[in-house]
Amino acid sequence: MNKSIEELKSLSTQIRRDILRMVHAVNSGHPGGSLGCTEYFAALYGRVMNYKFPFTMEGRNEDLFFLSNGHISPVFYATLARFGFFPVAELATFRKLNTRLQGHPTTHDGLPGVRVASGSLGQGLSVAIGAALGKKLDGDEALVYTLHGDGELQEGQIWEALMYAAGNNVDNLIATIDYNGRQIDGDTDDVLTLGDLHAKLEAFGWKVLNEKNGNDLEAVIAVLEKAKSETGQGKPVVIILNTEMGFGVDYMTGTHAWHGKAPNDEQLETAFKQLYLEAPEDY
Repeated sequence: MNKSIEELKSLSTQIRRDILRMVHAVNSGHPGGSLGCTEYFAALYGRVMNYKFPFTMEGRNEDLFFLSNGHISPVFYATLARFGFFPVAELATFRKLNTRLQGHPTTHDGLPGVRVASGSLGQGLSVAIGAALGKKLDGDEALVYTLHGDGELQEGQIWEALMYAAGNNVDNLIATIDYNGRQIDGDTDDVLTLGDLHAKLEAFGWKVLNEKNGNDLEAVIAVLEKAKSETGQGKPVVIILNTEMGFGVDYMTGTHAWHGKAPNDEQLETAFKQLYLEAPEDY
């Protein structure tokens, strides 16, 4: 994919509308982090990552993506649908029984674009490392991408994986941390502070990049492209992407309250006015 900036900005707004519609319909889901990561997903699938159709689980000679913080499935599903992995109309089945779009991504129903079940936090980096090492063994020069929440870094398995990747020169891997400073129980600094995250990641042997505005589409594209340029040099690469939980909807920002809470009818209408599109293609 190589969509224009204007196309991706419009698509980001459409994805945000999809996210809210999905969680509102079932009064369940995680809109806050999903809204905050929309530019990342639009940039990754619209400009940065090389992938193929039809989708295959093996993903030979194409870039792979693993969502570790699986609770932000609404943005993942909406992105996959809008980029042609499955019909947009299927978004209406989100979190309903016996459908492919469960609250956390799963693999047993064969949803295109999903290569690992996720939502048990802390596991995605280990999976991504395995995939990256597999590509090295196969002589496959494509890259592996993974996304994590900042609260997820409170899981010990993440730090084991960080140490392993650097110790084994897994330099075909680009991890991104959604650093919004909030998690389900409050501000991350209040629950369990991450301290100087940049210094910690660097001390663990990773090449660390920072982007202060993770909700600026062009900035996100630029830092992802910079990350690509740093691969193949002996170190895994990590991006600290500063985002705003609930971005795009004013009453959802500045608080952790919308981590896992759906808007009511009136709130949805207010949000749609803020996420205006001249010709929305809502499902």
